[in-house]
Amino acid sequence: MKRVFIAGATGYLGRYLCAEYQSRGWYVIALVRKTTHAAPIAADQLIEAQATEPAALHGSMTGVDVVVSCLGITRQADGLRYWDVDYQANLNLLREAERAGVERFAFVHVLRAADMAQLPMVASKSAFVADLQNSETAATVIAPTGYFSDMDDFLKMAQAGRVWLFGDGSKKINPIHGADLAAATADAVEAGVDWLDVGGPDVFAQRELAELAFACLGTAPRITFLPDIVRRLALRVLPLVAPRRVSGPARFFLTALALDMVGARHGTQHLKDHFEDSIAAKRTARIHPTTIERKKS
Repeated sequence: MKRVFIAGATGYLGRYLCAEYQSRGWYVIALVRKTTHAAPIAADQLIEAQATEPAALHGSMTGVDVVVSCLGITRQADGLRYWDVDYQANLNLLREAERAGVERFAFVHVLRAADMAQLPMVASKSAFVADLQNSETAATVIAPTGYFSDMDDFLKMAQAGRVWLFGDGSKKINPIHGADLAAATADAVEAGVDWLDVGGPDVFAQRELAELAFACLGTAPRITFLPDIVRRLALRVLPLVAPRRVSGPARFFLTALALDMVGARHGTQHLKDHFEDSIAAKRTARIHPTTIERKKS
């Protein structure tokens, strides 16, 4: 039985990767920071370790055939920087993979990274990719356009009554569901692909994303187009007024909005269904809220 080591296993994509590889008959080893935060994960073995500490990884990849890392900072507030995790922690994983003789190391990067090199989140990932491509270990780099979960920002704005866009809303994206991305990643690794720019099956202009969100809600579209200078000013101001856990993702989102983010079409899941499922889940939660009863003393 082939063995895969998945880093970032408790994240959005990591959980789908574990499930995808287990469904293909692989023995799945999931690297987690804390086992108490790991359930439920489709893994045969959990390894509790901090990837930022090289010594903690020693021996963890013995007998492993493939490493897949989607490790990176999102909104953690534990004092770590992008360079500590997106670069150094992944480099620690790569060095351990080299010592263990792992056949292939796959890394989940970001589409059009060269156009976002000014962002620490992207620069740190790109620096790791450079080291990975110089390694003796075979490499697969997966560069997704954006996740369905990222598109929830459009739905949230529509639920609030108005979607705000920059410019004319013509920039395009084909976001991908986590399950489809996990399958595309496993396929690329199996085929020995060096690099894959990947997105979902449907391409949208940003204004079409807004219209889709309103259509799923059953309300008339209310879209305001702001001058792009507002976006550029926000990019300058955010690092000065917001903590990194807020400004980092926000700067990435604002930068990506100015780019066409379209990758090779993969998968079978559609954003319309994701929006409708999210709306239904919210309505169910509102109708059947969880209540906590307190005993009166």
